[in-house]
Amino acid sequence: MSPIAMGGPALFLGGETYVALVRPELDPADPGVRRAAEEAGVSPEEFAGPGNIWALMLDWADDEHGEGGGFELPGLRDAEADDFAERLQAALGAGGRFTVEAGAVLRLDARPVGEDYGFTARITTPEGEGEGEGEGEGEGDAEAFLILETDPVPLATLLADLEEFRRSLA
Repeated sequence: MSPIAMGGPALFLGGETYVALVRPELDPADPGVRRAAEEAGVSPEEFAGPGNIWALMLDWADDEHGEGGGFELPGLRDAEADDFAERLQAALGAGGRFTVEAGAVLRLDARPVGEDYGFTARITTPEGEGEGEGEGEGEGDAEAFLILETDPVPLATLLADLEEFRRSLA
């Protein structure tokens, strides 16, 4: 099957091991989308969907964790994604270690690694999803979360990617 072309805003943090905030947009006229829709037994428009649902994607570059994954963030709005990117951009500009959160779903602990930045991402998965590496603080309040260490990324690349991401939301 040929690959499906995907557009839409996307912010990838890391390299082979990454966490990404994406709002995929599929073109119903794309031949790959049309074939996939036919195989799924739905119209290309239905297969492509509305293109307004955000998702958090992640992937590890090791065999220990298996394949990456992700989940939809149906309540996330473009303004909230832009706010997260703006706060991340400002913290990177200030330098040093910092933490930035994207609601209750993602917490990034950032640290300089030479001229690069690495992130420890704490990802709170929707109920019933993920590997559940953690527990909530309250009794009986089990909270599934994943911890992911990204590959370091050059600061200049991060700032350029954040600027492009924010432009794509404007």
